Amino acid sequence: MRRTAKDTEESARIVSRRALVMGGAMVAMAAVLGGRMRYMQVEQADRFRLLAEENRVNIRLIPPSRGQIFDRNGATIAGNEQVYRIVLVREDARDVPAVIDKLRQLVALDDAELERALKEVERRSPFVPVTIAERVSWEAISAVAVNAPALPGITPEVGLSRVYPLGPDFAHVLGYVGPVSDYDLERLDDDDPLLQIPRFQIGKIGVEARLEKTLRGSAGSKRIEVNAAGRVMRELDREEGKSGADIQLTVDHRLQNFVLARLGEESAAVIVMDVRTGDLLSIVSAPAFDPNLFVRGISVADYRALTENDHRPLADKTVQGAYPPGSTFKMVVALAALEAGLITAETTVSCRGFVEVSGRRFHCWSRGGHGRVDLHKSLLESCDVYYYDLAQRVGIDGISAMAHRLGLGERFDLPLSAVSEGLVPSRTWKRERRGEEWRIGDSLNAAIGQGYVLSTPLQLAVMTARLATGRAVVPRLVKTVDGVEEPVPEFASLGFAEGNLRLIRDAMSGVVNERRGTAHGSRIVEAGYKMAGKTGTSQVRNITAAERARGVFRNEDLPWNRRDHALFVAYAPEEDPQIAVSVIVEHGGGGSSAAAPIARDVVLQALYGGLPPLSAYPEPQRGRIRTMQEELPLRDPGSVRIGATRA
Repeated sequence: MRRTAKDTEESARIVSRRALVMGGAMVAMAAVLGGRMRYMQVEQADRFRLLAEENRVNIRLIPPSRGQIFDRNGATIAGNEQVYRIVLVREDARDVPAVIDKLRQLVALDDAELERALKEVERRSPFVPVTIAERVSWEAISAVAVNAPALPGITPEVGLSRVYPLGPDFAHVLGYVGPVSDYDLERLDDDDPLLQIPRFQIGKIGVEARLEKTLRGSAGSKRIEVNAAGRVMRELDREEGKSGADIQLTVDHRLQNFVLARLGEESAAVIVMDVRTGDLLSIVSAPAFDPNLFVRGISVADYRALTENDHRPLADKTVQGAYPPGSTFKMVVALAALEAGLITAETTVSCRGFVEVSGRRFHCWSRGGHGRVDLHKSLLESCDVYYYDLAQRVGIDGISAMAHRLGLGERFDLPLSAVSEGLVPSRTWKRERRGEEWRIGDSLNAAIGQGYVLSTPLQLAVMTARLATGRAVVPRLVKTVDGVEEPVPEFASLGFAEGNLRLIRDAMSGVVNERRGTAHGSRIVEAGYKMAGKTGTSQVRNITAAERARGVFRNEDLPWNRRDHALFVAYAPEEDPQIAVSVIVEHGGGGSSAAAPIARDVVLQALYGGLPPLSAYPEPQRGRIRTMQEELPLRDPGSVRIGATRA
């Protein structure tokens, strides 16, 4: 069929349109290609010229500055210092042994460190920089820089490393940082590329570890130009990372230093808490260690000295150590009986030095007994028989409930390592954990803070703060993060009858301030500063019947590690409680002789904000106290007032 003229004209029109569209597309593509060619040939000419000359561009991560840590007054307790290091990139070095031989002619390298570094070089990707030497001198860095053409793949760098300016004062609180290890990579659920940088420092224990992500910050990056010989030609561009957040803790560095100095050579722990806010003003475990040793690489000899020391300087006794609370637990039992309506202030028990239950004798610490004892006298003179009687009235479950209410047996959420929850036993606990039924003798032992009962110094401080205030005080350690104040909670009332609390507080005051009180020798005589407290002594061994018959069970007659632990808890001032203190001296003997004097000095130091006047002490003791104050190795003896000051 022949096409008409009209059809032919329509077909020609369609073909012309398509030709125009195709032609336009081709012109546009040609324009894009032309523009790209101009960009590459003109604007990128230098870059491609460098590549043609066998130069290349590497991208490297820039570790961020780690956040600093300050005390409550702004003193730096964990900071950063500038250090020089020498790094090697295997891909650029090519012949690593040859380059290392040349480097050793310029810089003294530690054989052990070098061996570790070379193993790291083999394990890491060829383009990852590995630190060959750290904390080298400026002279060594200069020598490497001058001889750079002969040292392909070797680069001198300036970096930051952690430093703890107050040394051992905050060792157990802060912990320390160290290089990322394979173990760290396995245990951390963290894909941060910073962790792949060899020798990158992360927190290992303490606040440094628990607040690692907050302190670490985020990585930056830089593009560097490297020539064929592996020499860095220039830095092309840089994108800085974000520094870690600065953290301010509630602790006070002057009080911390005083407490550590006051403990001297003892194996001990002290907690000082502001009962109004829960702020931990001091957390000291003694003896301590210098965390800077771990940052810089601790020697085998130094590490062995720490691990073989029977006073356990690496252990944080304040939150990890769980001890029988001894007679400091008696307030728990007394308050449980009062709240249950089982006793009154006038209820008495006859103490003749022991009580027989189920055919077994349970002894009082006073072999001759205390005679007729009421609640006040039972705490004042720490009569055990009175609490054996209360244990049978209240029962272990009632005692356990009160202990938890006062903060014992609780794990508090603090950024510290291995915070223990202690142990407050119950019938159910023994059945489930020991596969045994609870016995009446277990209750009697628990009533005097022995047997299965275990508590930490932190928990004892919380217990004391709750007794002093009647509120559910909770400890806190972080004050601000990057300048933003952490909220201080409103502590709820524990719901105790005020009259019952008053009986406990009056008796605790009597322990220190009445002549027959077990801590009368550690009283404070300055008006407005007096404290209330309770002594405690916890056995670490069973006394046999033969020993008791011979009377050979004095602590002085025993090896150090078999002596009793000494405890003391207190709050002050007794009229307007502001701080609570707990002290445990491992194998110190009696709480009245070993722990109470330390607590008295710590209380006064905290309330006065510095060394207290001698007038705060009983007159016969002032000469000895003056000598002690003069001999204390204090870092800063200034009297700057701290957060827990007297109103």
